Amino acid sequence: MSLTDLTLSQMRAGLAARAFSAAELAEAHIAAVAANRHLNAFTLETPDLARAQAEAADAALKAGTAGPLAGVPIGIKDLFCTKGVETTAASNILKGFVPPYESTVSAKLLGAGAVMLGKLNLDEFAMGSSNETSAAGRVISPWKASGSDAELVPGGSSGGSASAVAARLVAGATGTDTGGSIRQPAAFTGITGIKPTYGRCSRYGIIAFASSLDQAGPMARTVEDCAHLLAVMCGHDPRDTTSLDLPVPDFAAALSSDLRGKTIGIPREYRIDGLDPVIARLWDDGIAMLRQAGASTVDVALPHTKYALPAYYIIAPAEASSNLARYDGVRYGARVLPEGASLSDMYEATRAAGFGKEVQRRIMIGTYVLSAGFYDAYYTQAQKVRTLIARDFEAAFQSCDLLLTPTAPSAAFAFGAKADPLEMYLNDVFTVPSSLAGLPAMSVPAGLSADGLPLGLQLIGRPLEEQTVLNAGLALEKAANFTAKPGTVA
Repeated sequence: MSLTDLTLSQMRAGLAARAFSAAELAEAHIAAVAANRHLNAFTLETPDLARAQAEAADAALKAGTAGPLAGVPIGIKDLFCTKGVETTAASNILKGFVPPYESTVSAKLLGAGAVMLGKLNLDEFAMGSSNETSAAGRVISPWKASGSDAELVPGGSSGGSASAVAARLVAGATGTDTGGSIRQPAAFTGITGIKPTYGRCSRYGIIAFASSLDQAGPMARTVEDCAHLLAVMCGHDPRDTTSLDLPVPDFAAALSSDLRGKTIGIPREYRIDGLDPVIARLWDDGIAMLRQAGASTVDVALPHTKYALPAYYIIAPAEASSNLARYDGVRYGARVLPEGASLSDMYEATRAAGFGKEVQRRIMIGTYVLSAGFYDAYYTQAQKVRTLIARDFEAAFQSCDLLLTPTAPSAAFAFGAKADPLEMYLNDVFTVPSSLAGLPAMSVPAGLSADGLPLGLQLIGRPLEEQTVLNAGLALEKAANFTAKPGTVA
């Protein structure tokens, strides 16, 4: 087995046993990144920084002072500010921006000894479900359908993270999830990803899309790998007023696939009209797997689910409109100044040149729903619906410990297959409700489509019950025994 094919947990064990060095591990992954540039998973590679960090990790391992992720090669989504390393959010408007500070999440990972191979590509400002909106160019999934050479989307917005993990370019990666941007790409690429409870991970230093929804989380190849990363990423941060001041469990140490005594809720509203029979069958298989692990199941109702997507696509663009107002060409980032232009001309020219079409579309929608004549009709109503959705989950959790649903309504699709923005937004139909409620939710690979593409199942837990979600994820992982990997990976 090559070094790049090891899981994060296996790397930790091998490094601790001195079976190989952090430097050797880093070089193997640097070479893999270089050999797979056609995937366009990275906006920026940092091999020299990785080598220096690996050298420091080897010294710490030798001295017995190593952190829990010492020597583990990771990628950082290019939405996390990294001190001294360009951070663009995959947008032309931030091209050349080098932050003078480090995001809390990336600082925690690097402080634990992780080795950063570079910044990972994403949909521009995390707005997208296919990684086609990036100013750095689209990310390609390492997977291909059986008998087809068509390039497939890796999902979004954390498409670079998903593609890099699936292609064995990194052992793990950071993602951010606003309406499904960790879970949906994880499902599309056959990896695992968890969005923790809103507030578990600090948002300090993460370039904002929708502040009341954005949440960082890990993406890796196994549930245990995600548990190791999540334990480091979580924790209180006084610089983020939404950060929860609560102890962080050792998620990996407490992992158990024994679900005896647990009840799994099956929300009937998720069996949407026209649900792909393959997805429905996978869901039924997942229910059987969790029963075999000792859990019982019960049907539950989430009656306001059908309003989740409309509410999300009012709230998220509204917050984006407010957050992205800071990109005006004055203080940092790109500036377009036509000859003889006024200040407002500069604003207009800078934003027109700097923002892509999807970002412009969401800013316009957000500005519209926040305008004086429409605020109550749209934004206020959407927030009321959000409250009702959260109450639905609270009621459902009176009779169960977890919910099991599909992660996405389909397997990965080809580039350009969903040209209509509304059709693209429907990709988030299963992931958005738990985001609106701020709940922990995880995608675990559980099977393959008829043409050999990964399919994921989603577990949703009560607030702060990441451990319960991870444990059920482990049970699902063991039962599904998903060992398939992209044909491009040896």
